[in-house]
Amino acid sequence: MGSIELITIAIALAMDAFAVAIATGVTLKAVSPRQTFRLAWHFGLFQALMPILGWFLGTTVRSYIEAYDHWIAFALLGYIGYKMIREALEDEEESKGDPTKGMTLVVLSIATSIDALAVGLSLSMLGISVWWPSLIIGIVALLFTIAGLQFGKTVAKAHSVGKYAELVGGTVLICIGLKILWDHGVISV
Repeated sequence: MGSIELITIAIALAMDAFAVAIATGVTLKAVSPRQTFRLAWHFGLFQALMPILGWFLGTTVRSYIEAYDHWIAFALLGYIGYKMIREALEDEEESKGDPTKGMTLVVLSIATSIDALAVGLSLSMLGISVWWPSLIIGIVALLFTIAGLQFGKTVAKAHSVGKYAELVGGTVLICIGLKILWDHGVISV
Protein backbone atom coordinates (compact mmCIF):
# COMPACT_ATOMS: atom_id res chain seq x y z
CA MET A 1 0.00 0.00 0.00
CA GLY A 2 1.40 3.35 -1.08
CA SER A 3 1.56 6.53 0.96
CA ILE A 4 -1.20 8.27 -0.98
CA GLU A 5 -3.58 5.33 -0.54
CA LEU A 6 -2.76 5.10 3.15
CA ILE A 7 -3.31 8.83 3.78
CA THR A 8 -6.57 8.72 1.80
CA ILE A 9 -7.83 5.79 3.88
CA ALA A 10 -6.74 7.50 7.11
CA ILE A 11 -8.55 10.72 6.17
CA ALA A 12 -11.69 8.83 5.16
CA LEU A 13 -11.68 6.95 8.48
CA ALA A 14 -11.09 10.21 10.40
CA MET A 15 -14.18 11.92 8.96
CA ASP A 16 -16.55 10.34 11.50
CA ALA A 17 -14.22 11.37 14.33
CA PHE A 18 -14.02 14.87 12.85
CA ALA A 19 -17.81 15.23 12.67
CA VAL A 20 -18.28 13.91 16.21
CA ALA A 21 -15.52 16.24 17.46
CA ILE A 22 -17.29 19.23 15.89
CA ALA A 23 -20.53 18.21 17.61
CA THR A 24 -18.64 17.76 20.89
CA GLY A 25 -17.03 21.19 20.57
CA VAL A 26 -20.45 22.72 20.00
CA THR A 27 -21.83 20.89 23.06
CA LEU A 28 -18.98 21.96 25.33
CA LYS A 29 -18.72 25.54 23.99
CA ALA A 30 -15.50 26.01 26.03
CA VAL A 31 -13.01 23.23 25.34
CA SER A 32 -10.13 22.80 27.77
CA PRO A 33 -6.75 21.34 26.79
CA ARG A 34 -7.57 18.36 29.02
CA GLN A 35 -10.86 17.69 27.17
CA THR A 36 -9.06 18.08 23.84
CA PHE A 37 -6.40 15.60 24.92
CA ARG A 38 -8.95 13.07 26.20
CA LEU A 39 -11.11 13.10 23.09
CA ALA A 40 -8.22 13.22 20.61
CA TRP A 41 -6.27 10.52 22.47
CA HIS A 42 -9.22 8.15 22.67
CA PHE A 43 -10.36 8.68 19.09
CA GLY A 44 -6.80 8.28 17.81
CA LEU A 45 -6.17 5.24 20.01
CA PHE A 46 -9.38 3.47 19.02
CA GLN A 47 -8.81 4.30 15.33
CA ALA A 48 -5.31 2.79 15.61
CA LEU A 49 -6.36 -0.30 17.56
CA MET A 50 -9.42 -1.29 15.52
CA PRO A 51 -7.45 -2.14 12.34
CA ILE A 52 -5.09 -4.23 14.46
CA LEU A 53 -8.03 -6.05 16.00
CA GLY A 54 -9.59 -6.52 12.57
CA TRP A 55 -6.30 -7.77 11.16
CA PHE A 56 -5.97 -10.38 13.91
CA LEU A 57 -9.56 -11.49 13.51
CA GLY A 58 -8.81 -12.02 9.84
CA THR A 59 -11.18 -13.91 7.66
CA THR A 60 -12.29 -16.42 10.33
CA VAL A 61 -14.93 -14.16 11.88
CA ARG A 62 -15.48 -11.69 9.06
CA SER A 63 -18.92 -13.01 8.15
CA TYR A 64 -20.11 -12.65 11.75
CA ILE A 65 -18.85 -9.08 12.11
CA GLU A 66 -20.09 -7.89 8.72
CA ALA A 67 -23.59 -9.03 9.55
CA TYR A 68 -24.08 -6.47 12.32
CA ASP A 69 -21.18 -3.99 12.56
CA HIS A 70 -23.20 -1.30 10.83
CA TRP A 71 -26.09 -1.77 13.27
CA ILE A 72 -23.74 -1.34 16.22
CA ALA A 73 -22.29 1.87 14.78
CA PHE A 74 -25.79 3.18 13.98
CA ALA A 75 -27.10 2.39 17.48
CA LEU A 76 -24.15 4.06 19.20
CA LEU A 77 -24.20 7.19 17.05
CA GLY A 78 -28.00 7.37 17.15
CA TYR A 79 -28.03 7.16 20.94
CA ILE A 80 -25.43 9.91 21.39
CA GLY A 81 -27.15 12.07 18.72
CA TYR A 82 -30.54 11.64 20.42
CA LYS A 83 -28.97 12.53 23.75
CA MET A 84 -27.45 15.71 22.29
CA ILE A 85 -30.75 16.76 20.73
CA ARG A 86 -32.62 16.12 23.98
CA GLU A 87 -30.05 18.15 25.95
CA ALA A 88 -30.29 21.03 23.46
CA LEU A 89 -34.04 21.18 24.01
CA GLU A 90 -33.75 21.15 27.82
CA ASP A 91 -33.52 24.28 29.95
CA GLU A 92 -30.14 26.01 30.04
CA GLU A 93 -29.96 25.66 33.84
CA GLU A 94 -29.81 21.89 33.65
CA SER A 95 -26.26 20.61 33.64
CA LYS A 96 -25.09 18.85 30.52
CA GLY A 97 -22.69 15.96 30.59
CA ASP A 98 -19.15 16.14 29.30
CA PRO A 99 -18.86 13.91 26.20
CA THR A 100 -15.10 13.65 26.81
CA LYS A 101 -15.61 11.60 29.98
CA GLY A 102 -16.87 8.20 31.05
CA MET A 103 -19.00 5.87 29.00
CA THR A 104 -19.99 8.55 26.51
CA LEU A 105 -16.33 8.88 25.53
CA VAL A 106 -15.95 5.10 25.17
CA VAL A 107 -19.19 4.81 23.14
CA LEU A 108 -18.14 7.63 20.82
CA SER A 109 -14.66 6.12 20.43
CA ILE A 110 -16.09 2.76 19.43
CA ALA A 111 -18.77 4.21 17.17
CA THR A 112 -16.30 6.33 15.22
CA SER A 113 -13.77 3.52 14.79
CA ILE A 114 -15.83 0.48 13.82
CA ASP A 115 -15.16 1.11 10.13
CA ALA A 116 -11.43 0.88 10.90
CA LEU A 117 -12.05 -2.72 11.99
CA ALA A 118 -13.14 -3.51 8.43
CA VAL A 119 -9.94 -1.90 7.10
CA GLY A 120 -7.92 -4.22 9.33
CA LEU A 121 -9.88 -7.21 8.03
CA SER A 122 -9.16 -6.08 4.47
CA LEU A 123 -5.46 -5.64 5.17
CA SER A 124 -5.37 -9.14 6.60
CA MET A 125 -6.98 -10.62 3.51
CA LEU A 126 -4.53 -8.73 1.30
CA GLY A 127 -1.55 -9.92 3.35
CA ILE A 128 -0.47 -6.36 4.19
CA SER A 129 1.17 -5.61 7.53
CA VAL A 130 -1.14 -3.62 9.79
CA TRP A 131 1.35 -1.81 12.03
CA TRP A 132 2.32 1.20 9.89
CA PRO A 133 -1.22 1.81 8.54
CA SER A 134 -2.64 1.64 12.09
CA LEU A 135 -0.16 4.23 13.33
CA ILE A 136 -0.97 6.61 10.47
CA ILE A 137 -4.74 6.06 10.88
CA GLY A 138 -4.48 6.82 14.61
CA ILE A 139 -2.41 9.98 14.13
CA VAL A 140 -4.69 11.35 11.42
CA ALA A 141 -7.78 10.67 13.60
CA LEU A 142 -6.09 12.42 16.54
CA LEU A 143 -5.30 15.51 14.44
CA PHE A 144 -8.76 15.65 12.85
CA THR A 145 -10.35 15.34 16.30
CA ILE A 146 -8.37 18.31 17.59
CA ALA A 147 -9.33 20.36 14.53
CA GLY A 148 -12.99 19.35 14.84
CA LEU A 149 -13.17 20.26 18.53
CA GLN A 150 -11.69 23.69 17.88
CA PHE A 151 -14.05 24.31 14.96
CA GLY A 152 -17.06 23.19 17.01
CA LYS A 153 -16.01 25.43 19.90
CA THR A 154 -15.73 28.40 17.53
CA VAL A 155 -19.19 27.75 16.07
CA ALA A 156 -20.73 27.43 19.54
CA LYS A 157 -19.40 30.83 20.66
CA ALA A 158 -21.93 32.61 18.47
CA HIS A 159 -24.76 33.28 20.94
CA SER A 160 -27.56 32.78 18.45
CA VAL A 161 -26.03 29.58 17.12
CA GLY A 162 -25.31 27.68 20.36
CA LYS A 163 -28.53 25.70 20.94
CA TYR A 164 -29.19 25.26 17.22
CA ALA A 165 -25.64 24.07 16.62
CA GLU A 166 -26.10 21.42 19.29
CA LEU A 167 -29.34 20.32 17.60
CA VAL A 168 -27.50 20.16 14.28
CA GLY A 169 -24.61 18.27 15.91
CA GLY A 170 -26.97 15.61 17.28
CA THR A 171 -28.73 15.39 13.93
CA VAL A 172 -25.37 15.01 12.17
CA LEU A 173 -24.48 12.05 14.41
CA ILE A 174 -27.79 10.37 13.61
CA CYS A 175 -27.22 11.07 9.90
CA ILE A 176 -23.75 9.51 10.06
CA GLY A 177 -25.38 6.41 11.57
CA LEU A 178 -28.00 6.39 8.79
CA LYS A 179 -25.26 6.79 6.17
CA ILE A 180 -23.52 3.74 7.60
CA LEU A 181 -26.78 1.79 7.17
CA TRP A 182 -27.11 3.20 3.62
CA ASP A 183 -23.55 2.17 2.75
CA HIS A 184 -24.29 -1.36 3.95
CA GLY A 185 -27.46 -1.59 1.84
CA VAL A 186 -29.88 -1.65 4.77
CA ILE A 187 -31.60 1.57 3.62
CA SER A 188 -32.40 2.12 -0.01
CA VAL A 189 -34.65 4.47 -1.94
